[in-house]
Amino acid sequence: MPLVALALDLARTGLPVMPVREGKGPVGNCRTCHGNACGGRPNMLIPGPCRCPRPCHAWAAATTNPNILTSAAWARAWRDAVAVAYHPGGAGVTVLDLDTAEAVTWARANLPATVTVASTRGEHWIYRGTMRSSNGVRDGVDIKSLMQYARWLGHGTGTLTDLPDAVRTLAEREDTNPFPARRTLVSSTPGGGWSRTATPGCRHTQRFIRTGLNQGLARIRSHREHGAGTAAHSAARFLAAQHRTCPGPCHLDDAAAELVAAAESVGVPYAYALRSVTRGLELTY
Repeated sequence: MPLVALALDLARTGLPVMPVREGKGPVGNCRTCHGNACGGRPNMLIPGPCRCPRPCHAWAAATTNPNILTSAAWARAWRDAVAVAYHPGGAGVTVLDLDTAEAVTWARANLPATVTVASTRGEHWIYRGTMRSSNGVRDGVDIKSLMQYARWLGHGTGTLTDLPDAVRTLAEREDTNPFPARRTLVSSTPGGGWSRTATPGCRHTQRFIRTGLNQGLARIRSHREHGAGTAAHSAARFLAAQHRTCPGPCHLDDAAAELVAAAESVGVPYAYALRSVTRGLELTY
């Protein structure tokens, strides 16, 4: 299969690779790993016991091992795949994903030249060195490194250069940017989930809220490459809108914490996920 041959070639150069399906998404987790029930791959944010032979858990399953790449457990994934992706952090690099022409113009004016690869909507700028991944650090700019994957789009042009402080600063700025909040909506330690019994002022049933919340969680987890922060923000806005006419209190802290945890599970930094959810709740609640 052409994709397997490409994956093996890339693996020999030290790139941990994986299949991606139509829509740039990863292969879905198997039943044992669904919802991260297995604990996740050992190299994820929260190391777990998962030893699944299939390519579950997106970037965390990327590998350079040819025996795994050509194994029977990965065969179906390759049959369904439309492209090869790689784990930048595992290869010791960071990909600056520039999704718009404006983002490319900004990078050319403010960042040192490096290996550049044309993408569907813009360019990938690849630097030597790793950092945490972060989406939406600027309009049209995502950082893919330690906890994300990037599609393989070719070798590109230019000379690989060291990761500049200017890129690291983008993520730091995202972490420290202050935002208005009238009160704390999300506890620092997620609870056991939203419960109707603990919310006497809410006019909704447990089933009604749980159904909407589960839909929001599923949408967040489906954005494994980019957009999970935005999905968390939208889910929080929808959740809060359901309670605008409730006499209250509705105690949304645990529900919001579930949204934050879901965003974290697909690589969104905690501070960014927390801010996205809190802003969504504050806009309508």
